[in-house]
Amino acid sequence: MLDGPPLRLPDPCLVVLVGATATGKSHWAGQWFDPDVVVSSDRLRAVVGTGERDVRASRDAFEVLELIVAKRLARRLTTVVDSTGLEPKRRDGWRALAERHGVPAHAVVFDAPAAVVRSRNRERASPVPAKVVASQLRQTAAAAAELAGEGFAGVHAPGPVTLVPPAFLTAPEAARRQQEDPMTLDFGLQVSRFDFAGHPATTAAELASVARAAENAGFTSLWLMDHVVQIPQIGREWEDMLESWTTLGWLAGVTQRIRLGTLVTGIAYRNIAHLAKIVATLDVLSGGRAMCGIGAGWFEREHRLYGWEFPPLRERFARLEDALELLPLMWGAGAPRFDGRTTAVEAATCYPRPLQERIPILVGGSGERRTLRLVARHADACNLFGDPDTVRHKLAVLREHCVAEGRDPAAIAVTHFAPARAIAPGESREGQGAATPEEHVGRYRELAEAGVQTAIVGLSDAGGAASVQRFAEVIAAFAA
Repeated sequence: MLDGPPLRLPDPCLVVLVGATATGKSHWAGQWFDPDVVVSSDRLRAVVGTGERDVRASRDAFEVLELIVAKRLARRLTTVVDSTGLEPKRRDGWRALAERHGVPAHAVVFDAPAAVVRSRNRERASPVPAKVVASQLRQTAAAAAELAGEGFAGVHAPGPVTLVPPAFLTAPEAARRQQEDPMTLDFGLQVSRFDFAGHPATTAAELASVARAAENAGFTSLWLMDHVVQIPQIGREWEDMLESWTTLGWLAGVTQRIRLGTLVTGIAYRNIAHLAKIVATLDVLSGGRAMCGIGAGWFEREHRLYGWEFPPLRERFARLEDALELLPLMWGAGAPRFDGRTTAVEAATCYPRPLQERIPILVGGSGERRTLRLVARHADACNLFGDPDTVRHKLAVLREHCVAEGRDPAAIAVTHFAPARAIAPGESREGQGAATPEEHVGRYRELAEAGVQTAIVGLSDAGGAASVQRFAEVIAAFAA
């Protein structure tokens, strides 16, 4: 039942320490966790009473402890409960509270030899009565047997701890699978920040350096967000944001192989026929490397700032379906008239035609009722988010839509987007998706097993070419 070290615990998580007094719980917690995440019944007795051994203050101390634990878990913060943890009812209450807030609960059992525990207790300035210690030791033995059936995500022995983002928790095992039985996976790079050192004077050169580094590292595609102000998930409104299709034209001129597209163009930003012309131009000037990512759009403030209409979601989806039907007509033979739900074009005229026979169209979003149905009906690729289980579920829904549309699901490429940053072992996990190369390999292996064919990496820093180059090791692990 007890796992040996090292412990890879998800951040956030609830950690319940279980064991008699003087078994080393507080020392272990202080060694492996920031003091602010440890909620100690002893320390709270000192806060509400005369000291840590003020038994008369225990009731008040536990009232405060329960309140702190509840508030921290409601905010989904890692929390270590440092008490004896020997009462099943209390353990069950903490575990249930963590579950309610989507925080995994782990227990760590301290079962030091009885002689050691008694010796440590006697050396204390205010030892716990021997009868109480004996009772706690018996309860610890019982708890060790009970914990396996209490619903904790893991029950562990104390050892070194590494707090890991949940996405990377099982990555080492998956990385070993990739090493022993390799799978192939393509990688795309999304650039979403442009606050390079010395910007904007240095932006053109830095961006060219990033794009060339991406080609050299093995990325097969390069993507930009189609926004004109920085989005709140990444930065502040006044930070630099380049217009996407203009920038892709620049990138076409400084690269040779990498494919170029938006992730994704909002449907209300441009006239659909005009968008077709922009994409076709990029395809011609890039030598046939254009991709067209498109979606319903969501950033209402951006629309207001630039004077664009932001129609209701139903109408945006109608425009999106019109685009999915009109774009191939604009890029194809002839010049047929198009009368759609929201858009009419007298003649689908676009010269020069794209170099590609069909420019791939990727639909962003994974809404199960509308977006994935449109993917099944019209698109060449979908872009998904979430963990491998979420991906499996979304692909199962997509397959159902494909059956209804009479389309082969294998005709739709599966891409997945997530922020990421490659760090050295032991380096601070700053930035979304920060992980070691081994952890990234494991995570992408799990996504490949779920059905992802292209992993799109959204670098969570603006470190330039050096940030891109650190991903070469990860990409190499999936090379054919």
